[in-house]
Amino acid sequence: MSPGTEPRTVRAYLDALRRALKGCSPGLIADALADCEEHLNNELANKPGMDEAAILATVVETYGSPEEIAEEYRSMEATLSGPFPKPEPAPTRRYGFFNVVSDPRAYGALLYMLLSLATGVFYFAWTVAGFSMTLGFAILIIGIPFALLFIASERVLALVEGRIVEGLLGVRMPRRLPAAASGDETIFVRIRDALTDVRTWSSMFYLLLMLPLGVVYFCIATVGLSLSFGVVYGAMWSLVTGESHVRIDDAPWLEHLLSTAPGLILLVLLGVLVFFVMLHVARAVGWLHGRIAEALLVRL
Repeated sequence: MSPGTEPRTVRAYLDALRRALKGCSPGLIADALADCEEHLNNELANKPGMDEAAILATVVETYGSPEEIAEEYRSMEATLSGPFPKPEPAPTRRYGFFNVVSDPRAYGALLYMLLSLATGVFYFAWTVAGFSMTLGFAILIIGIPFALLFIASERVLALVEGRIVEGLLGVRMPRRLPAAASGDETIFVRIRDALTDVRTWSSMFYLLLMLPLGVVYFCIATVGLSLSFGVVYGAMWSLVTGESHVRIDDAPWLEHLLSTAPGLILLVLLGVLVFFVMLHVARAVGWLHGRIAEALLVRL
């Protein structure tokens, strides 16, 4: 940063840091901004008699310029191993149909789809109950602290969901809560800031959205896995016992084929093929949901 262009306010410092981190994952940017904002607010609180520009000048000398902080976060992110191995630049990875069996993201996404119904029900019930009680308590003296408590719980749930998304889907999500408001702000200012923060509402919308998404994900996963394992198990059981229980009245020739050893082996291969298709579907769902979570839960 050239002389004379140093940030003179906390907002200017954070804006410069955001520009310096351009191109990084939104989750990394959110964590960097939250860490930096908390540090700068602490510096301002510890030196109440000093001018903000003077404090920022001292911070740049000791803490580092936005460009230096951005470079440190990039280096730290590159050295820390995430839930999935980092892709190798060479050789070029080949994505064949059957290569999905070795992709950990497919299994992580499949597990996420199976868990999403339970988490979606919990998120939906908590959000609806909390929002309804907040409206009901609004006319009482406990309404204000209850509203703050509910908003805080929504942010904690969003953080927990982000950790699940990162752990199972491999999408870099925030690993800490946003910077807390300074201690000298009144409770009404905190409520106003929370209500005007778009991430409060986007996080709440995401938690509500998880119920219909969870139902869809769970149905796709259970139907796909049940069909695959059911077909494979039934065909192998028929091969072992020599008894076939397949009945197809409209296509007797197909029923006869599936009563023979070659037909049952073909049925086993079909069940295995369905499993590979299910892994591809799970990987696609994981990618799509990762983008949804990144758009609604990451606060920049």
